Amino acid sequence: MSTALSQLHKSFQQELIAAKLLVPTGVPGIYGRSGVFESIIDGIDLVVRTASAADEAEVLRFPPVVTRANFVKSGYMKSFPQLAGSVHAFMGNDKDHLELLRQIEAGEEWSQGLKPTEVVLKPAACYPVYPTATGTLPEEGRLFDVLSYCFRHEPSDDPARMQMFRMHELVRIADPERVQVFRDTWFERGQKVLADLGLDGRPDVANDPFFGRGGKVLAAGQREQQLKFELLVSIYGDENPTACVSLNYHQEHFAHLFEIKTQKGEYAHTACIGFGMERIALALLKKHGLDPKAWPTKVRSVMWP
Repeated sequence: MSTALSQLHKSFQQELIAAKLLVPTGVPGIYGRSGVFESIIDGIDLVVRTASAADEAEVLRFPPVVTRANFVKSGYMKSFPQLAGSVHAFMGNDKDHLELLRQIEAGEEWSQGLKPTEVVLKPAACYPVYPTATGTLPEEGRLFDVLSYCFRHEPSDDPARMQMFRMHELVRIADPERVQVFRDTWFERGQKVLADLGLDGRPDVANDPFFGRGGKVLAAGQREQQLKFELLVSIYGDENPTACVSLNYHQEHFAHLFEIKTQKGEYAHTACIGFGMERIALALLKKHGLDPKAWPTKVRSVMWP
């Protein structure tokens, strides 16, 4: 990352904090949100829900964790170990507790006194959906609407790269033809959602941040097959666009892992579109200014009718 880009990140971060839109916590990428910021998130959410209303998706809201068993089953640790976050807790006896307190008081590392729980932090809002859909699908397949905080261990001064952030996703599980229709439809709808907010979302073929040397091969294959598209928005200039919407086609990957089949007994295909709520909010603040009351009437009318 260039020094100039890093300075842009830091400058925007300081502006948002000075305007009391974000509250620093002392940990990079972890912020409190003000009431004004949350009202922006609510407005974005309304625009997304309006765009999907006719589809009558099944609405599910999960906590920001996923079971450890399903997390391991998903294969996430094979591809993105650098982003994962595990939830640990104290499970010892009185003696262990005293040792834990001694370590804390002495300023020593104390986390080895904690053990892994049955949950890990959710890396994407869609992860709990696939185990939910195990079995045979209805003829038309299923469509889910999920919204959740997510975690990815990417400490940064860039406000658009938070460690804890929200994703609003539409997840389609069906036969390949219906999933392709979903993908094509939401490729257009995603751009319209951003356009309704006064943002220019430029589509681009993308890849996930796969880990290690083997990850380069996976990333190249993902791009070659055009399995992932992003809608890029200018926050730090056109030469450094930020992905605010992601459209992913998983083919049979999750269906194989969680035994999801069509009425014909074939493995289903899955795809999802994810709206990065904080990133879109930041793009709006950058484009329209730090005071939402002064935003264009057209934008305010769709967010807060």
